[in-house]
Amino acid sequence: MTTDTIRATCEPRAGSDFARLSRQIAAAGLLDRKPGRYAVRFALVGAAVAATTTAFVLLGNSPWQLIVAAAAAVVYGQIALLAHDVAHRQVFRTRRAASITGRLLGNLGIGMSYGWWMDKHTRHHANPNHEGLDPDVDAGALVWTGEQAAAGRGLTRFVNRHQAVLFFPLLTLAGLDLRKSSVQGLLGERGAAVRGRRLELALLAAHAVGYLTALLLVLPPGLAVAFFVIHQGLFGVYLGSIFAPNHKGMAMPQGRMDFLRKQVITSRNVRGTTSLTDGLLHVAMGGLNHQIEHHLFPSMPTPNLRRARPVVREFCAEIGVPYHETGLLRSWAESLGQLRRASAPLRGGAE
Repeated sequence: MTTDTIRATCEPRAGSDFARLSRQIAAAGLLDRKPGRYAVRFALVGAAVAATTTAFVLLGNSPWQLIVAAAAAVVYGQIALLAHDVAHRQVFRTRRAASITGRLLGNLGIGMSYGWWMDKHTRHHANPNHEGLDPDVDAGALVWTGEQAAAGRGLTRFVNRHQAVLFFPLLTLAGLDLRKSSVQGLLGERGAAVRGRRLELALLAAHAVGYLTALLLVLPPGLAVAFFVIHQGLFGVYLGSIFAPNHKGMAMPQGRMDFLRKQVITSRNVRGTTSLTDGLLHVAMGGLNHQIEHHLFPSMPTPNLRRARPVVREFCAEIGVPYHETGLLRSWAESLGQLRRASAPLRGGAE
């Protein structure tokens, strides 16, 4: 399923609540692209890549490389966020420009398949938190319902039983798991439908070879391993910290509902306690702390999401749709609460 397919299936019906909200958003100019803002953002991320690469090369065999590894994890996260915006056609009008840039950022830049992720992420947007339709709530190392927990076996069942406690340690493996899944996805049945699959695989191989070669050429073996562990582990934690607070612990609908309600009740906004912390959250999470607005209008440029928030919040209040927004710590508490409730049957109780 492509972004264009989802856009077509989510077109607002004339007279629907979403159609009325869409008119307000469009009239405010919030769907207009922001090429200047994205040019600055690309330049800043590019400068961060150059700075961390230069520091890595110049420092050589130094324990300070572990600080570089942590900084590089944040830079990788920012590259992933740029690829996310490109995939949603927030940056470029044409599919070709988006695909070329997305592959450079995703496949070559951070070693994650752009085409595979596009397929997975667009299915998530079409049916967020809907078991069986949203791949982000499929059972695995983590489960989201008691029924999923009951089906686990062996080591997976043990991990599921203690998943709330193990959540953050498991996030250290998230980056590597996504890369493994993207390669498996490209080689699997669904991967046959990915345009330019061979090119994507070649770019993934180029990233892996270049990354490992740089580590082994610049660092001694022990320090290379330490750099790899810190870089990839913190990258996984950063990704999880961006995406998990947005939907986990929210409603998991079973039946059909209209587009606006399906997107709003399954999403959570994360706000700061002051304008400064709110701005820092916006930068750190790539605007995805405004998850409700993003899910309603996936092609809305990130810089406009903050301006859209009061419009959407007031509209939801007007039509009686719950609009959930909370602080970062509370969002984590709610997310971990769902993990505890889902795994409760494995611990012999209910929560």
